[in-house]
Amino acid sequence: MLPGVTGYRDDMTANPVQLQKYLKGLDYPVSREDLVRRAQEHGADQNVVDTLRSLRRDRFNSPNDVSEAVGAMR
Repeated sequence: MLPGVTGYRDDMTANPVQLQKYLKGLDYPVSREDLVRRAQEHGADQNVVDTLRSLRRDRFNSPNDVSEAVGAMR
């Protein structure tokens, strides 16, 4: 973790804003695997892909659902 910064793991979890860059234009609802596939198609790095694969939910109804799931990982 970064000194003085809480709530962020620098070794794995991508931040929600970074994730949404790769998921832009996706039609919801989607599965976790749909998120992974879309991110890969848009050039996401391995950290982003791993974060999406680690989400505890299987279905997402909106970009906000994705952001909330990522926030719950921190």
